Amino acid sequence: MRRRGWGAAVLAVAAVSGTLIVQGAGGGDAGGSGGDGRPGPIRTSSATAALTVADGGTSARLDRRDTAPFSMLGITWAEASARVSGTIEVRTRDTARHTWSTWLRLDGDSGEGERGASRGGTAPAWVGPSDGVQVRMSGGAPRRLPEGLRLDMIDPGGTASAMEPAGFVMDPADPTGEADPAGTADATDPATTDAPADTASPDPSQTSGPSSGPTDSAEPTQTQTQPSTGSASPSPAASAPDSAPPTATVPPAPPSTAPRPPITSREGWGADESISPEEPGYLPGGKIKAVVLHHTATSNDYTCAEAPALIRAVYAYDVQQLTWKDIGYNFLVDKCGTIYEGRKGGVDRPVMGAHAYGFNSETTGIAVIGDYRDNAPSKEAMASVARLAAWKLGQYGVDPTGTTTLTAGASGPNYFRQTWDAGTRMTFPVIHGHRDGYNTVCPGDAYYAMLPTVRAWAGGTVEGIKLDSVTGTGVSGTTVLTDTAVTVKWSASTPAALVRQYDVLVDGEVAATVAGTVSSAEVNLAPGTHKVSVRGVHQSGRTAITEDVTVLAEPAPALTPPATTTPPTTDPTTPAATTPPTTPAATTSPTSPTSPTSKATTPTPTASPTAKATTPADTTPPVFSTQPNLALRTGTVSTTAVPLTLKWKATDTKELKEVRLTAPVARTYGPTVTSASLTAKSGVATTWRMTAYDRAGNARSASVSGTPVILQESAATRTGTWTSKSSSGYLGGKSYSSSTKSSSLTWTFTGRSAALVVSRAATSGQVYVYVDGRKTSTVDLRTTATRYRDAIWATTWTAAARHTVKLVVVGTGGRPTVTTDGLVYLK
Repeated sequence: MRRRGWGAAVLAVAAVSGTLIVQGAGGGDAGGSGGDGRPGPIRTSSATAALTVADGGTSARLDRRDTAPFSMLGITWAEASARVSGTIEVRTRDTARHTWSTWLRLDGDSGEGERGASRGGTAPAWVGPSDGVQVRMSGGAPRRLPEGLRLDMIDPGGTASAMEPAGFVMDPADPTGEADPAGTADATDPATTDAPADTASPDPSQTSGPSSGPTDSAEPTQTQTQPSTGSASPSPAASAPDSAPPTATVPPAPPSTAPRPPITSREGWGADESISPEEPGYLPGGKIKAVVLHHTATSNDYTCAEAPALIRAVYAYDVQQLTWKDIGYNFLVDKCGTIYEGRKGGVDRPVMGAHAYGFNSETTGIAVIGDYRDNAPSKEAMASVARLAAWKLGQYGVDPTGTTTLTAGASGPNYFRQTWDAGTRMTFPVIHGHRDGYNTVCPGDAYYAMLPTVRAWAGGTVEGIKLDSVTGTGVSGTTVLTDTAVTVKWSASTPAALVRQYDVLVDGEVAATVAGTVSSAEVNLAPGTHKVSVRGVHQSGRTAITEDVTVLAEPAPALTPPATTTPPTTDPTTPAATTPPTTPAATTSPTSPTSPTSKATTPTPTASPTAKATTPADTTPPVFSTQPNLALRTGTVSTTAVPLTLKWKATDTKELKEVRLTAPVARTYGPTVTSASLTAKSGVATTWRMTAYDRAGNARSASVSGTPVILQESAATRTGTWTSKSSSGYLGGKSYSSSTKSSSLTWTFTGRSAALVVSRAATSGQVYVYVDGRKTSTVDLRTTATRYRDAIWATTWTAAARHTVKLVVVGTGGRPTVTTDGLVYLK
């Protein structure tokens, strides 16, 4: 990559320590609109301040100071390949409230970056509108920090735009744009409707998460991607290319087997193209073989209206501070699900990004804006990632749920300490995380745990599909009694935007077909017994079918209206009846108007409805013969995901249909399932609520509560020799290691389950485990692949009580070392 000379003015100002440089960027006006009224480039500005280095080059600082307004910052250095494994912390002053934030830790390894770059740096951090800053930095003795340390501050300029999310689009029939909370029966469904790309976007003030800056700016113009020509609207079928024809240097834009989601163009988020004048590059083979998922590692404390400004700041940081030729990611997605074009070159072409060092030449990169180490991205964001990945992979016939072989362009380890040489052919999931191919925490623990869900949404079947109800008049055993006209209702956990259609099947034949955004249909049944089910068709063409429901259809009986009695009348042709006189006065005049004679009539009886013979309905609810209970289990531990096992057993006098977990997450289990592997946040009391249903619709609920607690290794009583180790891979950033036989750690706690957390490698040794003074296990920590924060041993008691767990180093021959990372207990 060639070096640039910037045309903007540079102002040098003497600072308290180091030199402050303010740099204006961009040829567009600050207002961000072109002469034709369309959105134009938005001017960004940046400032830098050199850090003061001390302690023989192992620490650096920037004292607290006032600054010009900025919203994003990062620390950069002169060596592009250098990494900082120590501590980098910043804090800022809020422009509106004039208060200082808590210390924010930055990631000192943001990736190798773009080949030819002249500077390296941290991942940028979005801090919101700020006008003051302070920095402290340590390389960790005896490690020296890289040369040329400086703080880079960026003001993205302009006003934010509110764009339509691809993963959560509004129902066109709803003029308010409010999402219907009853629109889905499953809380895990990120989207209930799909709409054209010009649907009104949600009010930014209603987005999740607190605002980190002003939200009362003027409403911007919505812009959808137009890389050449055509519409950004998702098509109901396979999408066709919409870019200009390929040339000798520009590869083709093949049609996709999946619909294209709405994408906001670079023009839409205000990219100033003048700061990155180089032509785009394309994948050497012209084919995308995998999608690499990232997080930007910036703050989650932004509104969706601020997302365009945040992207402009990342763009300016990549180009002007790290000297890349363009923003590194191919696409970005905000927490409302809006998709943004990243690196230039055409969203429907195989553009070469700078996001996955060693594997850029065969992949495309999608970054969700935010930091997802502790919290997973929103449902809307993940749905949009799945839609975008399916569309891009569909252009090249690649299955999102499969695996692929990539050739490493550089040597290196990944996050899991797997190593390889340049040229090695390596197998990856088609949709995988940045950490799979590079030694980074990206895309964050919480997001990485959700990658199976993203893969399934992108290319699997319709997940979680179940038939909720068939309208009827009663239940006999497992049979629904109904009229011939019925309404069938269903639900699914796959976002509606990824479902092509639903088919209602009667006796295996299609009786009705509706769009993937619909969750009910009316069908007419012939009299008799039928099997009713629902088939969901994913946009990939894969299908999933619900269990059959038996329905007995009978026509509604006809009711005969009651006959009316004829009122009394005088028959002019028949003389009135006379009564033999007893006295002259008793004679009744035949013409007396007061003595009419009525014609005798027989009332017709009223017809009664025909009674429908039914078996008495089952009204006995299921029972939990084993109440829900929790236990810790083995697996990878983080502060937001402690591995748990939830156990239960439900029975019914007739037939158990299913058991639903309704909180804190929604899951549905079959009648024979009695346990589930789940995770919970550390230090948070969580109640797990379950409801058992039988075929008649009767239900019984039960719950259990628990709080996982992480005890650091420093909380243990130590004997022998232990060494403290530091790494971002450890819980809390630290662990204890020992190779001295009989060295021990003892934790004391009150709980009902416990698990030992360790780090493991091929050279790890063994430990003895004592529980309440008795030796219970010998645990071998050796493993072929390095693992961090691994709960390797767990035990559970029938009730909470005071316990001790002691770990003793065996001193295994040839591999005596063990590394511990604390203990987790459940209270």
